[in-house]
Amino acid sequence: MSTTTDPNLRSFIEYDTDSHFPIQNLPFGVFEEQGKCRIGVRIGDYVLDMALLEERDIFKPLSLPKLFGTSTLNPFFSEGRRVWSEVRKTVSRLLSYDEPELRDDIELRNRALLPVSQVIMQMPVAIGDYTDFYSSKEHATNVGIMFRGKENALMPNWLHLPVAYHGRSSSIVVSTTPIRRPSGQMLPPDQDTPVFAPCKLLDFELEMGFFIGPGSKLGAPVPINTAAEHIFGMVLVNDWSARDIQKWEYQPLGPFNGKNFATSISPWVVPLEALEPFRCQGPEQSPTPLPYLQTTGKQTYDINLEIYLEKSCISRSNFKYLYWNICQQLAHHTVTGCNINPGDMMASGTISGPTPDSYGSLLELCWKGTREIQLKNGEIRKFLQDGDTVAMTGWCQGNGYRIGFGEVIGKILPA
Repeated sequence: MSTTTDPNLRSFIEYDTDSHFPIQNLPFGVFEEQGKCRIGVRIGDYVLDMALLEERDIFKPLSLPKLFGTSTLNPFFSEGRRVWSEVRKTVSRLLSYDEPELRDDIELRNRALLPVSQVIMQMPVAIGDYTDFYSSKEHATNVGIMFRGKENALMPNWLHLPVAYHGRSSSIVVSTTPIRRPSGQMLPPDQDTPVFAPCKLLDFELEMGFFIGPGSKLGAPVPINTAAEHIFGMVLVNDWSARDIQKWEYQPLGPFNGKNFATSISPWVVPLEALEPFRCQGPEQSPTPLPYLQTTGKQTYDINLEIYLEKSCISRSNFKYLYWNICQQLAHHTVTGCNINPGDMMASGTISGPTPDSYGSLLELCWKGTREIQLKNGEIRKFLQDGDTVAMTGWCQGNGYRIGFGEVIGKILPA
């Protein structure tokens, strides 16, 4: 266990035991304060200004280039695991309850620790490329049953490789950004001619995403046993879906306008190092994957996930249900020699569990519109209405503390 994940660690910053951001977490994000963007680390209800610490030469013993006075985490990501770990150790030490350097320097403490309520969170990464996987067996099976029947629920390739498509990075937005209902071409039921209209079957997808640190060279696949060295950390992802637009357009090449209009992510990137204590076994993979996809041991994480629609919790799932893990996803993505770059994002695809109350999309929760979802305010939903707010959250539960991701929130605006 890393010294930074010790459950006995305490900070001089006070927070509740159910806080998503204890000293064992220390996620990175980009915040704006007084018109200036820079990098921060979350601790309790405060943001630690990493740019100010850098100016004060706190990181001088690490002999680093300037990394934190910028509006993107890409330069930090590109430095790799040794630098990530050393910076994390330094921040953990500074925030520890028995370390006086920051605790007792009132002037520095007041300037470096900003209430999160006084800053505006920004997109943390300049995302160059975005790939969305389809790695939940439960989700793929549910969708397959709806559209092809039980006998053909999974396509022949699904158990042999992590299925994915290349998404649109330009429409990835940070949490709380409003989502405009898309318009597009669709084929109404019992009609032969398509129409152009606002999407009627607007949906969310509960996902998680990971960010690439050091890249790779074109023509050089990333071996599965070193894939984790290229991954900095993870965020919550809501990959919004226009089901009626998607249904009409997706054959034969897959998602396009039904998916490209918006993808929301949470603002705090949780390092893989913070998730280490929560490693667990994933589902048994049968048939055995080809050698370049084979992994052993605990290769996924026990991350509780919840979806709220208009403040009603409508689903509880877990990241550990995913059939294909993040190292397999990255290894498969690059096996052709496709290169990756710092800041690239890869998402898991919808994360559905084995029971109806753990499904990760409205398409499944309302079973293609045949079931109603009762909200605690008395209203009924099948798909999203204008004005609806969707919030997703996730955390790992430790002994007396949590490693959380905060929330990813989006409100639907009219077309």
